[in-house]
Amino acid sequence: MEKENKAVIGSMLIIIAGCFWGSMGIFVRRLGTYGFSSIQIVSIRVTLAAVFFALVLFVKDRKGFKISLKDIPLFLGLGLGSILFFTVCYFTAIKMMPLSTAAILLYTSPIWIMLMSILFFHENLDGRKLIALFLAFVGCILVSGISGERMSLTGLLVGLGSGLGYGLYSILGKIALRKYSPYTVTAYTFMFAAVGSWIICRPADMLNKFSSSEDIGFLMLFCFVTALITAVIPFLAYTLGLERVEASKAGIIATIEPMVATLIGMLVYSEPLTIMSGAGILLILSAVIVLNMKQKKMAG
Repeated sequence: MEKENKAVIGSMLIIIAGCFWGSMGIFVRRLGTYGFSSIQIVSIRVTLAAVFFALVLFVKDRKGFKISLKDIPLFLGLGLGSILFFTVCYFTAIKMMPLSTAAILLYTSPIWIMLMSILFFHENLDGRKLIALFLAFVGCILVSGISGERMSLTGLLVGLGSGLGYGLYSILGKIALRKYSPYTVTAYTFMFAAVGSWIICRPADMLNKFSSSEDIGFLMLFCFVTALITAVIPFLAYTLGLERVEASKAGIIATIEPMVATLIGMLVYSEPLTIMSGAGILLILSAVIVLNMKQKKMAG
């Protein structure tokens, strides 16, 4: 009974994380009205999140700040190659296409994880994985819109790039978690991402947009809420959820994010969901589910 309750709590935490992540489009588009570029919005989010996570690590485990120098490239990969890269791609995609399309292209990440696992961890490419690849490929074609409506090749590549960067987090995070706690991994990942973002975000221009804002108090508060709702709460909820449920199950539950993003796009921004893009979304979600099914279930 205790094990079941633990699993239920874990599942609820991951659902909460998915719902919070799914709301990201609202915050990205609102900050865009202040003239911030996608990269600047990313910088605001990851910088404030880094401060939050550093405080959490300070409270939970101060010794967690100690990392080996030889592991710095690993955290650079997590911060720059994953979090910074995927977030810039995703926030750019949110501005270029409907929220449902951007979110589902982000959720091609399990496919990228599978391909990277085959490449780096020498995992086998079996029938189940081939079926998932086929479903995801066809789904991406449908989601991108054969008619070309509101979708360009650049948009498709940016969307797929978000999925690639997101997937890289799982690969590198898996390696980092062998040695460090989730709090250490999260804190250093966001700290490196924040430093990287300030190099490319044109900080002088970004700070000028803050200072020239007529309602700077509200803007600062909104940035704080953005970091809290789109990064801190969901990442902490997901991390705590992972401690209670299997990673494969968590991966399936987290696919609630594109569903939430789709609903927000339809209800808040009146974005239409075409039959083709809807079918594409279902195919990509099916690919994620097939990929997470246990091999014996596929065989039996």
